[in-house]
Amino acid sequence: MGGVLGKNESPSSPKASVPETKLEAKITEAMLRRETEGSSIRSFDSLVLKFPKIDENLRKCKVIFQEFDEDSNGAIDPQELKHAFNKLEINFTDEEISDLFEACDINEDMGIEFSEFIVLLCLVYLLKDDPSALHAIQKSRMGLPNLEVTFETLVDAFVFLDKNKDGYVSRNEMVQAINETISGERSSGRIAMRRFEEMDWDKNGMVNFKEFLFAFTHWVGIEDNEDEEGEE
Repeated sequence: MGGVLGKNESPSSPKASVPETKLEAKITEAMLRRETEGSSIRSFDSLVLKFPKIDENLRKCKVIFQEFDEDSNGAIDPQELKHAFNKLEINFTDEEISDLFEACDINEDMGIEFSEFIVLLCLVYLLKDDPSALHAIQKSRMGLPNLEVTFETLVDAFVFLDKNKDGYVSRNEMVQAINETISGERSSGRIAMRRFEEMDWDKNGMVNFKEFLFAFTHWVGIEDNEDEEGEE
């Protein structure tokens, strides 16, 4: 699966790309449908300003993660993920659940960690025609963020970056997006290239939504803070 990492590989050096899977094709199709609605984001600067709130809301998803991590080992295994989908009344087939697990288990250690779980939930949000299960999560637990709004912001951000609306973000599109600032000032091309390289795991010059989500969790600091918590 494109972008999935080997056990001894870091997120900065993923495997070479392989042909698109059924799941990846579905994600692309869902994104293409969403892109017909356009994006409310007008500049990369305005997106960056949303980072703290997005980070805060996503961290509140830890309540859900801990509930589904039945053995409390810090990761959700395949069986626990199936139990989670049943509880959330998400009607995916066993094959679809397995594909989602494989897509988000970037270290291939048979465990979905918290940052990977966030990516998985957002993919489910994009793929679900009626995200009623997410409504159920919100209603059943006090203090959780509005997950739909948070995930829609992430989808909206990708739509903003994908200028030609083909379901992928290219280097040129990233440069164009970063240069669309509210002040009218043009940013350094090096900034755009660095951001793009952080997203383009398989180095094929095109970024899909899953790659974008993993990079985004890094941008807002999810992975860094998770590491710090693990060291306490």
